[in-house]
Amino acid sequence: MFEQLKEMICEFVEVDEAKITMDAKLIEDLGFNSYDLMCLIGEIEEHWDIEVDEKDVIHLHTVQEVLDYMSHQVA
Repeated sequence: MFEQLKEMICEFVEVDEAKITMDAKLIEDLGFNSYDLMCLIGEIEEHWDIEVDEKDVIHLHTVQEVLDYMSHQVA
């Protein structure tokens, strides 16, 4: 799941894959803006057939938080 998420992140922002770690912050470290983040969420929803509640998006700051959320939704 992490490797697939890394690939998706690289589709939305130009970042060295080595910078995509569990602790990496989407906005501060990886260069996401709010539009990029919403596009990534849409891609995640489509790829893993889950629905991300809009109120939950504001709590997704790091790659780890996104993975944890996805794992919880997929399970």
